[in-house]
Amino acid sequence: MSDPTEANGTAGSAEAAQPADEGGGPGRHVRVVLVDDHRMFRTGVQAEIGQTAQTGVEVVGEAADVDQAVTVITATRPEVVLLDVHLPGGGGVEVLRRCAPLMGDTEQPVRFLALSVSDAAEDVIGVIRGGARGYVTKTITGTDLVNSIFRVQEGDAVFSPRLAGFVLDAFASTDAPPVDEDLDRLTQREREVLRLIARGYAYKEIAKQLFISVKTVESHVSAVLRKLQLSNRHELTRWATARRLV
Repeated sequence: MSDPTEANGTAGSAEAAQPADEGGGPGRHVRVVLVDDHRMFRTGVQAEIGQTAQTGVEVVGEAADVDQAVTVITATRPEVVLLDVHLPGGGGVEVLRRCAPLMGDTEQPVRFLALSVSDAAEDVIGVIRGGARGYVTKTITGTDLVNSIFRVQEGDAVFSPRLAGFVLDAFASTDAPPVDEDLDRLTQREREVLRLIARGYAYKEIAKQLFISVKTVESHVSAVLRKLQLSNRHELTRWATARRLV
């Protein structure tokens, strides 16, 4: 992988990026760091939004894990960080924890927008409690992502429509969420695979969506079944449905 601190604002083809209807374009500019452990996904986002002359977005750095993210963000001081929730080294919440002083800078705050394949309530609530200004899923269009970046730069809170309810419900309640010891046994990646299996996705579809191999999906499923003491994907689906994880 290339040097994570290398600026990548001119990568990608002109055809790949679409001008923003609102937010981007001439006269507006935002410096962004991409944090995601899948290089192919970072490349795709870069191609989609990184044509600075058209979108106003300048990608000044990339990172694939928590340590890289903290290093790059500290070095480049972007205005907005696109942050994946599940990262090697502790996840997006750990990046937020270690970058708290930068978020609190009154003169040049670094703001975070979570961009994740996960739409699970606990993931959304976790990063928002950690200080992120918004949370959008990876199904978002390039134009909408550009608009979301500029809104976060301006201090707004931005969420994909169905995710806003999770945040409202969580902060309306003064009760701490119950601890699920079974669920806590699973890694973040195992939880992702669990949800997709429970939603009826085939192994190949899961591999494509998570940018991993089919063999890796199989390994995660085996680990989930073992940890939860389940026998097959049908039992797994019932288990996930009972906990409203689907």
